[in-house]
Amino acid sequence: MDDVDRSILAVLEKHGRISNAELAARVGLSPSPCLRRVNRLEEAGVIRGYRAEIDPAALGRSLRVFAGVRLMRHKRADVAAFERAVVRLPEVVHVHHVTGNYDYLLQVEVADLTAYEDFHANRLADLPGVAMVNSYVTMKTLSTPSP
Repeated sequence: MDDVDRSILAVLEKHGRISNAELAARVGLSPSPCLRRVNRLEEAGVIRGYRAEIDPAALGRSLRVFAGVRLMRHKRADVAAFERAVVRLPEVVHVHHVTGNYDYLLQVEVADLTAYEDFHANRLADLPGVAMVNSYVTMKTLSTPSP
């Protein structure tokens, strides 16, 4: 992977639906070599797919909360039980196994604070092995500039 491949990936990460001609112009290639590089990156598994970015508010998920979860025990069976259960919760958008004060950092999207309170009390806290949950309500999300 060279600097041109990295440039292609940076543009595609922000603009997955960009035309090959526009992508080629942005990275300083003609369209044919650009397309060959994109195809090679796809075949190598570097580019795993293309997705639509959906406005959570349009789906009734205006509130984003990051929840730090600490487990009671770290035995493989306990960790596996938690992971199987947490990925089944539709409100949980991303699950990150992390180091530090928490074992997992969850990105949760719900309609409002009342919905999160219900989710926290009746679903999240009841997951297998959960010892503690700290919640961080998002006030604003900033995006990095496009390349």
